[in-house]
Amino acid sequence: MQVNNSITIEHISKCFRKIPVLSDVSAEFESGKIHGIIGHNGSGKTVLMKIICGLMDADSGEVFINGERQKNGSAYKSNIGAIIETPGFLPTQSGFKNLQYLASIRCKIGDEEIKSAMKKVNLNPDEKKHVGKYSLGMRQRLGLAQAIMENPELLILDEPMNGLDKDGVCDMRKYLLNLKSQGKTILIASHSAEDIDVLCDTVCEMDKGNLKKVR
Repeated sequence: MQVNNSITIEHISKCFRKIPVLSDVSAEFESGKIHGIIGHNGSGKTVLMKIICGLMDADSGEVFINGERQKNGSAYKSNIGAIIETPGFLPTQSGFKNLQYLASIRCKIGDEEIKSAMKKVNLNPDEKKHVGKYSLGMRQRLGLAQAIMENPELLILDEPMNGLDKDGVCDMRKYLLNLKSQGKTILIASHSAEDIDVLCDTVCEMDKGNLKKVR
């Protein structure tokens, strides 16, 4: 393993009901860059991201984040921010209250950091509207605010542009590029060829559980 690799994946395999979802996946993702993963629905992208985050165990193989082996539950200990699938929030609470509750799990940040994260994604932390009345785009912005609020070194984002309008996509791209300029490492899965072209330094394709580098 090289020290400049934020993520090292070694021979990861995963099956559900004896059906292979990931087949002997190995890859290295260098620090301080944006890395894209493309592939159709069901190709294994989301499962791989969950395993990288420590939200799911692989059947075999290992994942290292900055040289430290990941295992189930590691997401709560590692310096990782993530959006995996549709962000889930308490529908009867405001965006700020939701993030406040989530921040209380690890007690690493306070209200000011939460407010700052919401402002960075163009959400008003003083807005009293319940999340259940948010648009899909607002939920996605709140999900990104959750991912960045503890200032992680590594972001893992599964379709982060879902539900965003044209201006929202533009804002998100600028923000992700700004995070990269700060030395953050970002792994992003997207169906948008334009997002991948604009954002990513490297691109891998997931196809039937196999990962290959295409750029």
